[in-house]
Amino acid sequence: MMNDQAQQYEQQTQKIAQRMDLVGHVILVLSGKGGVGKSTVAANLAYALAERGNRVGLMDADLHGPTIPLMMGASGEMATGTPESLQPVDVTPNLAVMSIGFLSPEHDQPTIWRGPLRGGVLRQFLGDVEWGARDFLVIDLPPGTGDEPLTLAQSIPDPDGAIIVTTPQEASLADCRKAINFAHKVGLRVLGVVENMSGFVCPHCGERTDVFSTGGGEAMARQMKVPFLGRVPLAAEIVALSDAGRPLTDADAPAAVREAWAEIVDALTEQIRGSE
Repeated sequence: MMNDQAQQYEQQTQKIAQRMDLVGHVILVLSGKGGVGKSTVAANLAYALAERGNRVGLMDADLHGPTIPLMMGASGEMATGTPESLQPVDVTPNLAVMSIGFLSPEHDQPTIWRGPLRGGVLRQFLGDVEWGARDFLVIDLPPGTGDEPLTLAQSIPDPDGAIIVTTPQEASLADCRKAINFAHKVGLRVLGVVENMSGFVCPHCGERTDVFSTGGGEAMARQMKVPFLGRVPLAAEIVALSDAGRPLTDADAPAAVREAWAEIVDALTEQIRGSE
């Protein structure tokens, strides 16, 4: 006979399965290290998919550094509902977001939780948030390959896979290889690698300069035998757009950035369709 804790865990597992049955595709966005623009990629992937007419959910699983509310133009918003039935925050008619940042008005206070509590909150985001019928659920994981990515990989029934974000420097590429190996070990399909900060686009003339070198992400993906989805250049406008909660597909974004995102979403869609 199960004890109360085991019974609650099993009930929550059933709730997660029921919620995820209503979601067409679940995509986890992870990186081997911080500072590579993982949350920027997750936020703009959700925006880009929604702009194509998909019903999209974006789950901020980075409990200690929840930047998604700012990037989605939803800072200061609070989630509504009850602990067993949380309503995500709608940022567009077909894009809804849930973040730990929507659960506390104290946005400047740190989240000091041990591993089991963090895992419980993430399972609650999966099972107790009213995601409803969605074509995509994009999950922004914390950097690294620790408790939270492992909890989510083991809690979601049949996720489509993971996108790994890196930058061109070798230090980042080494951690990206670890993230790919982590995905393989926990049974996550690698949908592809995105090389972020790949070259700098001059705001005056539009010329692109390879500040950190380029092409390392694509070469590493080829070496690891996983798909390469594309590269996103650096541009001065990216910070201003992100801080204003506007997507990088916005008309004010440089053409090179908008084109990069269109190519990444096309490549991702092709990967997902190929597995159906």
